[in-house]
Parts: sequence; C-alpha cells; structure tokens
Amino acid sequence: MAPAPKLGLFSSSKLSTPVSGGHLACNPVIDLTATVGDTGNVLFVWRANDQLVSKHAERNQKALAVKWKQDGQFLAVGWSDGVVRLAGLESSKAVHHIRVCDAADAKIDFIAWSRNVIGKRSAGRNPLGALPSHDVSLDDRKSLADLPHELTFLEIETALPKISPLPVSGGSGDDMFVFSTTSSLEFVFRPIQPGEADAVHVMIVGTSDGSIHLSIYDSFVIGSFKYSPRRQSPASSGFQLCGHGSHPKLSTHALLFCPQGRDGTLLHLVPIDLTFVHYSPVNLSLMASKMTTLQNLLRYLKQTQAHMVGEWKSTRELPGRLLNAVKEDLDNMERGPVSIVQALCHTVATGHVFPPVKEWLVDSLAERGHKRWDKAVVSGLENLRSLVHENFLPALERCGIILSRLLGIARFHDTRESIGFRPAQVTRLMDIVSCLMVVAHKILLAVMDELEHFQSFSSWFRLEIDRQASSTLSDELTEKDVTVDNIKVLAYIQRYLVSSPLEVYFGEATREDYTHSQELVDDGASLLEMLDKQLQRQEAGQQYMKALPHISFLVNYLTSRSNVIFQEIAEAEKRSVRFGQPTELSIDQKMWKQDVHVYPRRKSDVTEAVAFTCIVSEGDKDRVYLFRTTIPIVNGISGATSTEACSLVLPKDLSIVDFKFLDENALLVLCSAKEELKHGLVWISYRSTSIPWAEYRQGRAINTANLPPREQQNQMCMWFGFSKIPTGLAPVQMEVQKKSNSRDDMPARVCLLGRDKAMLMSYALPDDLEAAMGHLSLGTTDVPME
Repeated sequence: MAPAPKLGLFSSSKLSTPVSGGHLACNPVIDLTATVGDTGNVLFVWRANDQLVSKHAERNQKALAVKWKQDGQFLAVGWSDGVVRLAGLESSKAVHHIRVCDAADAKIDFIAWSRNVIGKRSAGRNPLGALPSHDVSLDDRKSLADLPHELTFLEIETALPKISPLPVSGGSGDDMFVFSTTSSLEFVFRPIQPGEADAVHVMIVGTSDGSIHLSIYDSFVIGSFKYSPRRQSPASSGFQLCGHGSHPKLSTHALLFCPQGRDGTLLHLVPIDLTFVHYSPVNLSLMASKMTTLQNLLRYLKQTQAHMVGEWKSTRELPGRLLNAVKEDLDNMERGPVSIVQALCHTVATGHVFPPVKEWLVDSLAERGHKRWDKAVVSGLENLRSLVHENFLPALERCGIILSRLLGIARFHDTRESIGFRPAQVTRLMDIVSCLMVVAHKILLAVMDELEHFQSFSSWFRLEIDRQASSTLSDELTEKDVTVDNIKVLAYIQRYLVSSPLEVYFGEATREDYTHSQELVDDGASLLEMLDKQLQRQEAGQQYMKALPHISFLVNYLTSRSNVIFQEIAEAEKRSVRFGQPTELSIDQKMWKQDVHVYPRRKSDVTEAVAFTCIVSEGDKDRVYLFRTTIPIVNGISGATSTEACSLVLPKDLSIVDFKFLDENALLVLCSAKEELKHGLVWISYRSTSIPWAEYRQGRAINTANLPPREQQNQMCMWFGFSKIPTGLAPVQMEVQKKSNSRDDMPARVCLLGRDKAMLMSYALPDDLEAAMGHLSLGTTDVPME
C-alpha cells in the first residue's frame, strides 16, 4: 500500500526562549505566533525563522491565557492581576485594559474570540428596495451598493486631520504610552471596515471562580455571568469554562463547563444565547464601534489633560522657586516695596533697582538662572499651546461628531425600543463637550497672550541683569533698552509673574469646591450657560465656582456621565444574554482534553446549531469520543437539546498527542507511534455518514468504529505525515488555523510545538483536501444555512 502523503513545511522557528505553560497562539491571518516565555511574565510575538517581532513584559504578573482575535488584529492576554490586556498587531503595547476579576478572588484561565453577523443583516434583504427583481439580474443586484447601509456606516471622522501623538513622558496610569506613537494611535482609532460593518466580535473570558466575562468590539464590556444549573451535585463547588464554540451565522454559542471538585469525568455543554446579536434595535456593530471610539477618545482626553497640567506646572514651578529666593529679603526691608511685583514695576518705571533685587539679579540669577527661567516658561507654554491645538481640540471635535451620531440613533429609537441610552443623556454630553471647547479656546488665547508678554519681559529681564552686573552702561545695552516694550513688561509683571490667568483652568481646587460644583451641575441646568456666567463673575473679580472652569473637572465629569451611558447600554445588552438547557457529557473516565465546534443548519424551516464535542480520556489515548448535540433556535432563543455519540479508535500502535477542530468538516488528530518516534496527522470528517452515531444516554454503551491503518484512506478519514521534521522532534502540542486570505494568502495549517518547548514547525494543509477524499456525504438533514 502507498504510504500516507506528507504535509509540506510552511515555516519553522527555533525559539530563543522556551514556551511556558503551553501558552501558544497562532495568528489566524498572518504567519505570527505568540508565546509566553519560561519566566511566565514575558509575552513574545515571533515571525517565521526565529524573528522576534515584539516583546512585552509585566512586572510581578504572570500570563495565564493567550488568544488572537479572529481578524488577527488584537492579541488578548489574561494576566494574573485579573486584567485582560489587548495588544495591537503592530505594537507590543497594551492598547486596552479590561478588568475581568479581582486577583484575590479568581484568576483568568480561558479566552475565546468569536465573530457574529448581525441578525437582521444575516437574514438577508433586498438592497435595491423598491426595484423589481426582474429589472436587475441577481449578480448585478449583489454588486450594487446598498445606499442606506452605506450612509449608515459612512465614516465622517476620516475627513478630519489625524490626531497627533502625545509626548512619551508626562502621562499617567496604564495609558501613559498608548497614545505616544502614530502607529499606536492608528490602531486604537481604527475606523470600522466595510467588510465588518455587519458583524460584531465577541470576547469571552473564563475565570477560576466559574464566571464568564463578555465584551464586544474589542473593549466594550457587557458584563460578567455565572452558570449555575438548576440541579447541582453536592460534590461540585461550581463550574469552570473550558471550551467555546461558535459560528458567524449563529447568535447562540456553545460553552463547555467542567464541574469543580469532581473527578473530571463530566462536562456540561451549555448554549448561551446572545439575543442582542440576533436582534438589535440599532445596528450593534455601529453603536459598539462608536461607543468604543468614544471610550478611547475619553482616555486620550484624560492623558492630554495630564500633559497640559504638567506643562503648565513646569512654567510656574521654577520661576516660583526663583522668586521665593528674593521674597524674604524684600520682607525684611524697613522701607520700600513689599512684593517683587512692586519692586520690578518700580525698576521698569524709574530704572532704579532696590538693593535686595539687585543682589538677587546679579548673584542668584545671573545669566544661567535667566536661561533656565526662559527655557522653562517658553517651552512649557509652547508645549501647552501645541497640546491644546493639536491634541485636545481635535479630540473634542471627534467627540462631538460621535455624540451627534449617537443622538440621532437615540432619537430614532427613543419611543419604540430600549437601546440603553436616551437623547437627554447624549445632549448632556454634548453640553459638556461644548464647555470643554470654550475652555480650550480660552486657554489657547491665554497661552498666546502670556507667551507674547513673557518674551518682552524676558528681553527686559536679561537686559536688567546685564546692566546691574556691568559697572558701565555700554552702547549695546543702550540700543537694547530702546527696543524694550515697557508696557508689555509691566503687564506681564502685574498679570503673570506671580499668578497666571491660567490658574482658573489648571490651579488647585479643594475637594469642597469639586463637591459643590458637582452638586450644582447635576441639577440639569445648561452647563454651558452656567460656565459662561461663572467666567464672567471671575473676570469681574466676584466669587465664582472655582472647580467648574477646571479642565480636570470637566474631563472627569464628561467621563463619569459617559460611563453612565456605557453602563446602561451594557445592562440592556446583559439582560438579553441567557443560558440554555445544559447537556451532561460523560465518558465514565477522567477526561484529558476536550474541544467543541459549532455549525448551523436548516431543518424543516427551523434553524439549528449543531455542536460537536470531542473528548479524550487520560487513560485511553487511542480513542476519541465524539458527541453531536442538536440545539433548535427560535428567534435567537435555544430550545431543548438532543445528543448523539460515538467513539473512534485509532490503530493499535498509535497514541493521541493533541486534537483540534479545523472547520465545519474536519477534526485533526495528532498521533504518535507508541514504540517509535514517528508522528502523523489524521484528518477526520466528523460529519461523514460513515460515523456510527447513536442516541446518547449516560451509562449506555457508546457505538465504536475503528479508523483504518495509516496506509489506507476512506470517506471518514485521511492520514498525513510530516515532511522535513527534525530527527528526534517529538511534538507535544498542536495549534490549527483555517485558510485565510483577508491579509495574506494563508493556507490552512497546523503548528507543532516540540518537546523542548522551543521548536515550532508549521505545516500547510492541501487546498484540495476534500476533493482528494471524494465527495462527502453529509446526510439529508445537514443542509447548511444560506
């Protein structure tokens, strides 16, 4: 008999750092592999041929779960501090931080991504509206644009100038370095792609306490849930997520839970109905993308505000320390000015310098002190001007556009359907953004005015230092004295030297001021009118609400009111998540590994989700147990399930190393010869009519079928070897990926990790695999959904 065909080598790598804990993840759309180093706290992303793409480390944390998003754009890593950090494809920086659990109570142990098509869109519609079907052919109808759909997802923000990166230093918190590069900004503020306009990506995170955490569109959190069956065994202390299966056309996913505190012989297959995906009163991907972008803009505004405050403080701290050096000497004078402002105004007007001021100018400041002063103020004001003009105002403009879009959505659905937020809430956010725009423009004007006056003051100040340090008045000093604008010098000394008008927006405010302002603005009055009134009172020298004009108060208020909307939307979506009827799966042996896959089918005009579960026991690694669970779905709600089962036995000389579902047709099983270092891959058509399915009941014997020897192929399976496999390489783990052409032309492939945890071998599966096996008979009941 002919030997089994061999799979061609796609790529190989010898990692410089061994893989820790089996944390290995292959990118679905590009030849990249993410691993966790042997120390457990360093994440690596590798390209083929040992090329290190990026490296990210977390101090005092361990990586517990790693998973690529299905479009390959994000890598989700669950860390021991209970946070899932999403790293972008182009950078190792964590662009999103999602708090999943408290590290003291639980740990992250499972992450899964899924892509779901929005229910209304997936059901199909005529994009031509009223056009008769006989006027246009089917092919032409598909090629024509859906004008309402195109207008819905029209990205206005792309017409605006791009947001500029923030300085590397000066930020705060987890987002300190997220917005510091152009590539990172482009990744965080990605516009929704036309191909993804009718889809929503869901991330499911499982924790050790049995909770599951849902988020959509990268980082918009829905909330946490806990599965608890009606009848729970006393021996079980809870259920832990260990498997996930989904299909783009199904809003019902399949979850595998293993009971905690049991002997490991039982699994619960539980449908989870995401009815907000099946039916959403507003297009979910549009609303989620806008909400996520708004969240990111708020993070960007917060970081910009921190930079602005830092730059303003830098313009005041050094001059303040230098001015304090002369304050005590002026206070000790028996006769004369009582402040540096009076003393310097006297010098500008008369040319006379008081002895303490002269000593301060010549001995304390001199040329070096003036240069430090000038650099601190000029660079600080120029940086502050750039932050307002290039960062803060453009971000506010984008916030306004997004809020305008959300206001239209809220008004359209306000009286008919609950979408989690109301027009009045969005209007309030727009009012806050308007206040921030007013404050930002006032800051910009004040900065320009102060910078202009300081330049005149600085020229005079340097001239006065040189004059007092010189015993004679040179012609050069006389010429410089003529060019000094004394009016601006006096204005700077009186208005800016000791205190700045910018203190209204950046100065200190007490907790009582913040609390008082918070109470007043929450009353519902127009915030913009209130701000205008308080600024007028401040300019008139009257008492005013000190916290209201503060940039930090307004940014925090915008964030807190936005968080209320985010929370209400999440609660609205959370109410539409339900667990379906569980199915207990048992093989009467301790389970070693399991995997689950879901595909949709139509049967008698009823949509069904068919969940296939594969299990291998610890003590019997030459047999795979397959379970086929049929889940009827009506209007996005799963019904009573039915399950069939069988087992497939490998030839006697083989043992299972690992297994994974590849797609809707194939289960891949990695095998090794028990007495020799030879490895093979068996491609099993788990939907083949040759598989002896029978109704499953616990305690009843499961039908068994023997797989043919490695030299034989049949309708049920096909054997493969591996080409160019290094001598002595013993694979211990396998990752599989489907064919993809979304970015690169990537074939379906398997990635093998050697026993040394450092050797990675990736093999491509043939494109014509099903043709090589002949036509697969899927049975009369397996009619795929259109």
